[in-house]
Amino acid sequence: MNKFDVTVIGGGPAGLAAAIAAEKNGAAVLLIEREARLGGILKQCIHDGFGIVRFKEKLTGPEYAERFTSELREHGIDTMVLTFVTAIEKKEDLFHITTVSREGVSVIASKTIILATGCRERTARQVFIHGTRPSGIFTAGTAQHYINLLGEMPAKRCVILGSGDIGLIMARRLSLEGAEVIGVYEAKSTPSGLTRNIHQCLNDYDIPLHLSMTVTRVFGNERLTAVEVSSVDEKMQPIPGTAEIIECDSLILSVGLIPENELADKLGVQIDPLTKGPLCNTKLMTDVEGVFACGNALHVNDLVDYVSESGELAGKAAAEYSAGRSEEAACCDAESTSADIKSAVLSAGNGLAYVVPQRLSFYDSEEETVLFFRSREILSDCFLVIRIDGAEVYRKKYGFMKPPEMERLSYRFGQHNLRVDAKITLEIEVA
Repeated sequence: MNKFDVTVIGGGPAGLAAAIAAEKNGAAVLLIEREARLGGILKQCIHDGFGIVRFKEKLTGPEYAERFTSELREHGIDTMVLTFVTAIEKKEDLFHITTVSREGVSVIASKTIILATGCRERTARQVFIHGTRPSGIFTAGTAQHYINLLGEMPAKRCVILGSGDIGLIMARRLSLEGAEVIGVYEAKSTPSGLTRNIHQCLNDYDIPLHLSMTVTRVFGNERLTAVEVSSVDEKMQPIPGTAEIIECDSLILSVGLIPENELADKLGVQIDPLTKGPLCNTKLMTDVEGVFACGNALHVNDLVDYVSESGELAGKAAAEYSAGRSEEAACCDAESTSADIKSAVLSAGNGLAYVVPQRLSFYDSEEETVLFFRSREILSDCFLVIRIDGAEVYRKKYGFMKPPEMERLSYRFGQHNLRVDAKITLEIEVA
């Protein structure tokens, strides 16, 4: 049985960054990927805009991925592709990982695991669209795969449901390839994608965006022939008498992403109901010792640059933990009362949808913690306030906040004399 210090599951941008960081910190690393090539979703994202934060230049998805896969090869990191993880069991101090590949079934032992499994798209059945089950209904990612990787055109005349970023990008891509995009329909009263994508993908191509409207029914037997769209009220319920039939041959869904966490569930990792990803601490360790999570498996990110950043943090922490260099062996244990451990529960308060990480534990008083959070609604002239046990310790003004755009903040909590059971809250105050 092969034995490793760190096993990374998932070869997308988070997994690649985690594997490289773990190897740089002295760990014996294995990277497992279920597809034939590394890079994850980046392989089919041929538009630019990646790497602006990290590399200070606009790269396409494949170009961004290539920078990491090249470095992975330079470090000689062991990699298994076309390999699926079917079971994980902890025996004493090692995780026994069962994999299935073309070579058959094998078991690998590892001191730590990093979950970098990314996220998946919601389907038509998950948003309760009534009607038959004709062909021609695609998630935005599937349509992107058809066009960019297979060279196949999935639509001639299409409706896009949801204004998520992938849906907006596919509206532009389909238009460029000659399809007629009738419109983008969004059930919410505000768009779900980044502002720059609204302008670059819709406005620049005269594609209409219909807010507070959704698809309520599909028609067709073998192939989609039409959809029914309706206006919705403030509770996003269809308004009677507003239905309209639109003839089309394809429906593209961009109705949200969900962290891929089946393996986390099998390991007994606690899931945050707000992010749908694992609860984690400052080092991105979950409440199961030795199991780390990063990237979109932890929470859905806007920018791949931040996905890579979390992968590096998890990779370094896992390497230190596997070598016994980490001082926080039980850093996620809410019951811990060791005087040597500074830890605190961190939660999203008024105005915030969520905050990551959800638990802080650290030993260096000069260490900065990177926080990611989203607002619940569109806000202007507001303040982010951090409170420790009800006392305000930090305030920052934001001219504008909106849910689709994740915010990032670095803060040194070590400057405060935190109690083990301290309660840290981030909240929004409107000016």
